[in-house]
Amino acid sequence: MNTLVTLRHHTSYRYDRPVFLGPQTIRLRPPVNARSPVLTYALNVGPGEGQIAWRLDAHENTVAEAIFAEQVSHFDIEVRMTVDITPYDPFQKGGQPLSQTPNNPAYRVITSDPDLLDGFLDGQFLSAGETDLARLIWLNRRLAQSLHYKTRMEPGTWAPAETLSRLTGSCRDSAWLMIAFARRLGFAARFVSGYLIQPKPLDTGSQTLTCDLHAWAEIWVPESGWFGFDTTSGLVTAQNHIPLAVSATPEEAAPVSGLLDHCQARFDVLMEAQHLHRETNT
Repeated sequence: MNTLVTLRHHTSYRYDRPVFLGPQTIRLRPPVNARSPVLTYALNVGPGEGQIAWRLDAHENTVAEAIFAEQVSHFDIEVRMTVDITPYDPFQKGGQPLSQTPNNPAYRVITSDPDLLDGFLDGQFLSAGETDLARLIWLNRRLAQSLHYKTRMEPGTWAPAETLSRLTGSCRDSAWLMIAFARRLGFAARFVSGYLIQPKPLDTGSQTLTCDLHAWAEIWVPESGWFGFDTTSGLVTAQNHIPLAVSATPEEAAPVSGLLDHCQARFDVLMEAQHLHRETNT
């Protein structure tokens, strides 16, 4: 049985006066080789006179660049897609295949004080499992248990030291902390932004879905590939995690980035997902 889901994500910016927008980079398209296949995809931006150009960035993400020649009073982005979230075993066929090799040296740059990270680990990592993957799963679960999840609407990502000292943070904060630990331990690691689609809480029938922008860490496990680690749930990522962008730092994976004139802006977002239908494999 294939589990097909339709997703709609609408982002709206309203400005208090007409402004000039610089090129706006939109990172809201899953990779073509994602484990959860994307069957249909459409991106629309407004106002309608804007132009869109697609390209691959330095991390092999498929990104759109929206360009507006005239002043605008609003900026709208709408994504519609159909994705197959049929369950799969993330431990088979290696890890998440966003990119096949960890050759980018930026994925190994240490991002925090090694002594601080070592103090949290307290020498337990090497004895936490028989394989690298088992030990990373242990670390991911420990972070999920140690950190209190906090929704943060303000922009930016906390430094790993701040998240560790507060023992709280958003998904992007804890993912960035996991990456700091992985790099300290000698692994290539990168930041992932994407969608998390899951059944609505208290819906025992699992027919009502929620969809949110989410962030997690991805770590290269030698001879196995990339594996995603969700520090919010403590789980290895699977079919409910739809990756949109990978990068060496959180800033490079932001869903939307670009310059604009100084102004007051109002931001609104709508995300919804629903089951399309269920198909039987033939």
